[in-house]
Amino acid sequence: MKIYYKATYTYKILKMFLLELESFVTTLGNIALFGLEFVKGLRLFPTSFKSIMEQSSRFGVSSLPITLSIVGMTSVIIAMQVAGEMVKQGAGNYVGMLVAILMVREEGVIMAGFAIISMIGSSLASEIATMKVTEQIDAIRVLKVNPVHYLFTPRIIAGTLMMPLVVIVASVFGILGGALASNLASGLTYKAYFDSVWFGLNIKDLNVCLLKSLTFGFAISLISCSCGMEAKDGAKGVGIATTKAVVWSFVSIVILDLLFAAVFFY
Repeated sequence: MKIYYKATYTYKILKMFLLELESFVTTLGNIALFGLEFVKGLRLFPTSFKSIMEQSSRFGVSSLPITLSIVGMTSVIIAMQVAGEMVKQGAGNYVGMLVAILMVREEGVIMAGFAIISMIGSSLASEIATMKVTEQIDAIRVLKVNPVHYLFTPRIIAGTLMMPLVVIVASVFGILGGALASNLASGLTYKAYFDSVWFGLNIKDLNVCLLKSLTFGFAISLISCSCGMEAKDGAKGVGIATTKAVVWSFVSIVILDLLFAAVFFY
């Protein structure tokens, strides 16, 4: 009877679900454990300024072109869609405010996060995963060096510190792109647009944006490194770890964004 039951689709689906649930809980637990170990290691600061600057260059310089492209095009599309109709309804003086609030509160940090996950997060995961499957992590342990402290610390510090800078540049670029698109789409003057921007933004929006970007940078770096450390089974494991890092990072920043919206703007 047991043999026939194991051959049914119900059993196979249930087994697949349980395996996925086990993988989910294991990954979540590993991320939490690696995060705690990273925080404990900060007391010793087991890294160098040079290592942090090298990783900061990856986060800040390498990701900036695609981040500006995504945020700029998003703001242009929004402004083109909205400006014409708002000017027709006599609400042209609110176009800049709308674009600025959208960029600073949501689009700037979200799109920057997506860009960094796609370029840097996947790179971090594949790099550490390759070290894991080629036993370089074991070699680091043999030298009595904690691989979490040695590999995670410069990457997480760089990601946490550089994310706000990338978001600030991207948001400014998005607001400027919105001004150009609004002028071309509806004839809205630049003065009216930027007067609306200054009228709509406040210190709370900027503070929440910076806090959110710090949190996103920390989460993306930690998740990417943690998923890389879980890799096994050769090249296939590297691919699985990289995919898992990207998926988990995307999901995490969406959940974190929801929490920020509920706490600060609900």
